[in-house]
Amino acid sequence: MTDATERIALPCPACSPDLETVHEVLKPGGQATVRCTDCEHVHKETIPGERTVQQEVVVSQDGESFAATVDAPADETVAVGEEFLVETPEAIVTARITSLELPEGRADSAPVADVETIWTRAVGNVSVNVTAHPTDGRHDETRSFTLQVPGDEEFTVGETSTVGDEEFTVEGIYVRDDATGYEFDKLDHAGDTVLAKDVKRLYVRDETGDAWSAW
Repeated sequence: MTDATERIALPCPACSPDLETVHEVLKPGGQATVRCTDCEHVHKETIPGERTVQQEVVVSQDGESFAATVDAPADETVAVGEEFLVETPEAIVTARITSLELPEGRADSAPVADVETIWTRAVGNVSVNVTAHPTDGRHDETRSFTLQVPGDEEFTVGETSTVGDEEFTVEGIYVRDDATGYEFDKLDHAGDTVLAKDVKRLYVRDETGDAWSAW
């Protein structure tokens, strides 16, 4: 619902018939009552609605993909790395754009109306791949495992974390290609922090008790 204090740019028939001025919306509706903030003239105008388009979205999650459609503003520009909600009958998923498919090929950004398919991955809950080496330095006896964590969980180089049955100290983090806001694609300085949804792989020192007893 339009709020009485909402402002919108419209031509004013009294003081500016050819150029838009700022108007206050006094009464919303098909024929809205508006007041020009320059000359205080009150008049009725049809406020143009925002044109939307139905856009196909493909969401990947843990090696599987599903397709959905979303309504998006036709004039909006979308870009790789942006996140939005995709609502399906089964769930509402937070998705990050990984690629935009246009008739002429792939692009990193484009107006919504020009896009054929938005390719995304789910980032609300994510799988994080981990390579762990033992505390005694036997690097040839590494092991790999996968963590299931919320996308906004943080991993910090130099800090020890416990997730489920796993305990480890982060030594290096490889950052995903679609992540933004990071200076390098590998972070290994103490204090470097990466969100789980931005992690391509963690390299850690294994702190789990008896993790290497089988060797």
